[in-house]
Amino acid sequence: MQTKQIKLKDVGTVHLVKRPRIKNINIRVTSFKDVKVSIPAQVSFAEAEHIVHGKIEWIKKHQIKMKKLEDAKTVFNENTKFHTRAHRLIINKTGSNQITAKIFKGEINVYYPKELNVSNESVQFMIKKAIEEALRIEAKQHLPLRVKELAEKYNFKYNRLFIKNIKSRWGSCSKKGNINLSLHLMRIPVELIDYVILHELAHTVEHNHSKKFWEVLNSIYGNAKSIDNKLKDYNISVW
Repeated sequence: MQTKQIKLKDVGTVHLVKRPRIKNINIRVTSFKDVKVSIPAQVSFAEAEHIVHGKIEWIKKHQIKMKKLEDAKTVFNENTKFHTRAHRLIINKTGSNQITAKIFKGEINVYYPKELNVSNESVQFMIKKAIEEALRIEAKQHLPLRVKELAEKYNFKYNRLFIKNIKSRWGSCSKKGNINLSLHLMRIPVELIDYVILHELAHTVEHNHSKKFWEVLNSIYGNAKSIDNKLKDYNISVW
C-alpha cells in the first residue's frame, strides 16, 4: 500500500493512502487524528494533492467540528452521573495505593488512591477501561441474538460474529461473511444498532457501497441513507 504525507498550513498533516479497491477519492476528518485521504490506485499523488488543496476550506470546517467533539470528551469524577444500559458508574477514593475496578450486580466500581486527582490520566484510563468492559458484557448479551434475529428475518446468511473494542468504525464484514461489531454500539440508540447490524449483513450480499448495496438496504428501510446520516451524529472515538 503506497502512502505519502503532506503538511498543509492551518490543516496540519495529511496522509495520502492508495487503495486498489476504491473508485473515488475520499477525504476523512476525524477527532484526535490527522486528515486521511484514500486514493484509487490509478490516481497520482500529485493529482490527489491538487484536489486536497481545493478542499482546504471544507477540511478546516470539519476540523472545527471535530475540535468541538474533542473538547466535549468526558472527564469522569465522583459527581458524574453515568450509566450504560445495565450498569451504573461509581468512582471511589480509597486508601489503597492501586487503581482498580470491579463490575458486579449492575455497578461499575472504580477505586483510586486518595493522593491522586480523579482527573489523573491513569485514573481516567481505568474508568474508561472498566466502562468498556461493562459495554462488552452488554454487547455479548445483546448483539449475537439480535444479529441472528435480523439475519433470519431478512434472509441474510453470515459466517461468524466477532465483538471487538473497535474505535474506528461501528462494524465491518469480511468477504468470508464474518461480521465484526464494535462493543461501542451499546452506546447508541437501539434502532441505530439494528441499522449497523443490517448494514453489515447487507455486505454479505454486496461487498462494497455500490448502487446494488443501497438497493438491498433500501428494501428494508426505504431510505437507508437517511438512517446512515443519523448514525453520523455519534462519534465512536469521542465519549
